[in-house]
Amino acid sequence: MTAPEATPELDFAEQATQDDRAFLGHPKGLGYLGLVEGCERFSYYSMQTLLTLYMVKYLLQPGRQETVIGLEWMRTHLFSGMQGQPLASEIFGLYTALVYLTPILGGLLADLWLGRRAALIAGCVIMSLGHFLMAFEGAFLLALGSLVVGVGLFKGNIASQVGELYRPGDIRRAMAFQIFYIFINVSVIAAPLVSGTLGEKVGWHWGFGFAGVVMVVGLLIYLAARRHLPADPAKASRESQPRARFETGDGLRLAAVLVLVPIMAVSLLTNQQIFNAYLVWADQQFQLTFLGTSLPTSWMITLDATLSFSMLVAVAAFWAFVGKRTGREPDELGKMIIGCAFIICGALCLYMAALTQGSARIGLFWPVLFHLFNSIGFSHLLPVSLVLFTRLAPKALNASIVGIYYLAFFGANLAVGKIGTLFGTMPATQFWLLHAASASVGLVGFGAFRLLLAGKLMPRSPGPRSHRQA
Repeated sequence: MTAPEATPELDFAEQATQDDRAFLGHPKGLGYLGLVEGCERFSYYSMQTLLTLYMVKYLLQPGRQETVIGLEWMRTHLFSGMQGQPLASEIFGLYTALVYLTPILGGLLADLWLGRRAALIAGCVIMSLGHFLMAFEGAFLLALGSLVVGVGLFKGNIASQVGELYRPGDIRRAMAFQIFYIFINVSVIAAPLVSGTLGEKVGWHWGFGFAGVVMVVGLLIYLAARRHLPADPAKASRESQPRARFETGDGLRLAAVLVLVPIMAVSLLTNQQIFNAYLVWADQQFQLTFLGTSLPTSWMITLDATLSFSMLVAVAAFWAFVGKRTGREPDELGKMIIGCAFIICGALCLYMAALTQGSARIGLFWPVLFHLFNSIGFSHLLPVSLVLFTRLAPKALNASIVGIYYLAFFGANLAVGKIGTLFGTMPATQFWLLHAASASVGLVGFGAFRLLLAGKLMPRSPGPRSHRQA
């Protein structure tokens, strides 16, 4: 009598765990997945960095915007006849909001029909097409639609493969995700330097086109890595898994999660505005000329990404040190409240920059201080927020909670687009005070939640030591 065959994914996991340590002591598949994710994040942040500047300085100028298929209908029926920078802000907000909504649908398509591999490959192809369509001004809206669909198919179907490289209980799993997110952060830093410089200094289409080439490279890497990656779980295996049932108190837990979504969205406004009105303001008002050379405005995003990564490491090390010395550190909500306080300080730096500007351009002291404070706040807010959501979530909805969590980013980016329309008509001092106020609302909201609900829904525990997700 022969032994029953194990499922393909278990065979793969055992081999990966026991034999494959070819990439820094980890399975070779981790290196491939990190490179693919890095290519995708490079292309995405290239687009996000250039998009508003491209629209304001080039595409939405009179004589060009009329060539964009469907733009006049959208402008008339969706955006109340807006033009110029307000229209650019609305389009940016809608695009970036949908980027956080479509991965929910992409995950469902992968689970119910396509499988993860096919969905991810389709996402790479469609994103590449979207970047190349940006070379044709008339196809601008079609390009944005392609990028939204492509990200939706890609984003939800790659990180899950990282975890499946390891058996349950493998102590290398946590470090694997840290390595994976290093690839992401390097890409976020590099994208504005390369694509941003090409777009602003050589030609907008060069920046978008290079991002498309990098996305094609990512697709080729994924195809070449096929034998090193886990197989899609069999549909029968997925359907046979036991489903958790709702328990007493789960209704309150779900309500608490839904209450946190808008609070989280409001607290994210300042950070998400960096890619929208902030870049336009920087382009118009910052002193970016050094030794006779005008630096690309997009390099401000590289500054932000570099500080974000550095502060993420520094904040994690700081609280690890405090925890080791005192045996205590703030819980998730405590850290998120601290994060909002730093974000308020960052927005007030922009207020001071506008207040003290005078007739000259703004020096970089206040903007750099803004990025520093905001990065410290972001490092307290984002890494632990998903952990908080999953701790609160009913067990029956644990798999769906990530989709609910990303609704906060969907709402934040929609709001960023709306608020960004005020940039041209509201004094800069008031505009950035509005963002400081939004972070204050987040701080008060998290504080009230902690006082009124947190104790009833989850035990008090030291805050987690997590890492930023992009």
